Amino acid sequence: MRAHKLHDLLIWKKSMTLVKEVYLLTEDLPSDEKYGLISQIRRCAVSIPSNIAEGAGRNNVKEFNQFLGIASGSTYELETQLILLTDLNFKNENEIVPILNNLNEIQKMIYKFKTNLTNG
Repeated sequence: MRAHKLHDLLIWKKSMTLVKEVYLLTEDLPSDEKYGLISQIRRCAVSIPSNIAEGAGRNNVKEFNQFLGIASGSTYELETQLILLTDLNFKNENEIVPILNNLNEIQKMIYKFKTNLTNG
């Protein structure tokens, strides 16, 4: 397996940017959500680049794929939580859509990366 330099992985960089966007989005949510939805959303967002990083540090393709799968699952979990923000009237849809678009791009990148990793 070819070693992956974490800071060279575009998928990791985009995921790190997503985390920052999520933190900014959740800053002004109701304080009674601090230990509920805010905490869950932030942990989920952080999970994406964290699992990409852990996978990149593993010794074989199978392990890397496993962590990419976990990162992928976290993207869908985060998507659900962001939609909940609009459903609960905490955020307007126009505040969420740009982040959802970035998240969708990351989902596609993870899928493509996994495919290339397995076949390459």
